[in-house]
Amino acid sequence: MIKIKSSKADLILHPVRMKIIQSLAGGRNLTASQLTEKISDTPQATMYRHLKILLENDILLIAEQNKIRGTVEKVYALTENGTNVTQEDLQNASREDHMEYFMKFVATLLSDFGKYIKSEKIDLEKDGVAYRQANLHLSDQEFMDFAKSLSAVYQKALKNEPSENRTSRVISTIIIPERGSKHES
Repeated sequence: MIKIKSSKADLILHPVRMKIIQSLAGGRNLTASQLTEKISDTPQATMYRHLKILLENDILLIAEQNKIRGTVEKVYALTENGTNVTQEDLQNASREDHMEYFMKFVATLLSDFGKYIKSEKIDLEKDGVAYRQANLHLSDQEFMDFAKSLSAVYQKALKNEPSENRTSRVISTIIIPERGSKHES
């Protein structure tokens, strides 16, 4: 049994495990072979090791098992709340922990962009590549409404199944309040 003793954030922010979780998001159920095909830079043995870690830490479940030529093929799915990092998890993390989580997140972004930019043929406009930053001036309630609306858009798009006319795109969100930005009367 491979129980991770670190926090849930440490568990899910590992680059390979994050890709597994992203592949299963939106209610998708996939086999180890399908995951290895989707995450082609991960060797099969590594994939199985991370699937085991996610299973044993209640992030994944086995949605079904299919007998194929004398072996059992497992179909993996996310548990209902397995990827939710709780407010308590976040509050118990130190400043150093938060910096480490953020660095892992950014490292994954850099890796994904590096793979894209090294591709044989790239077309940033056609591929929809974008990176930009915007300062939004929102009250706390306006921000909460904005975040809920954004979440609803994400949830709708996550339900899309892969198809020939769909391109898989990674969309990352980082929200950081500017210190000293509140209007002081």
